[in-house]
Amino acid sequence: MAYRGKKAVGFTQLYPLFSSTRLQRLWLLNDLFVDSEYRQKVFASLLIKKAQQLSQETEASGLLLETGKSNLPANQLYPQLGFKQDNEHHYYIWETPIASL
Repeated sequence: MAYRGKKAVGFTQLYPLFSSTRLQRLWLLNDLFVDSEYRQKVFASLLIKKAQQLSQETEASGLLLETGKSNLPANQLYPQLGFKQDNEHHYYIWETPIASL
């Protein structure tokens, strides 16, 4: 959670994964949210840095995340914080038929 005084202004949600190819833990940064009033300030960076710290403390191989191509603020922020875009892999999704109804 990120706070401005006593007000919660953002959060991130991490899920533990295990990479069988790396034989190490990997964290999925699944959600990163900052209240619109506090965006493009320091809060998103602080949340990500805390997630990076957790990754190091748990001896994980890193953090994995996905964001939309049109999410320009995120696509500018992540590289500034040391993330590298994966251009070597294709990502696929299969949706259960009921989910698409």
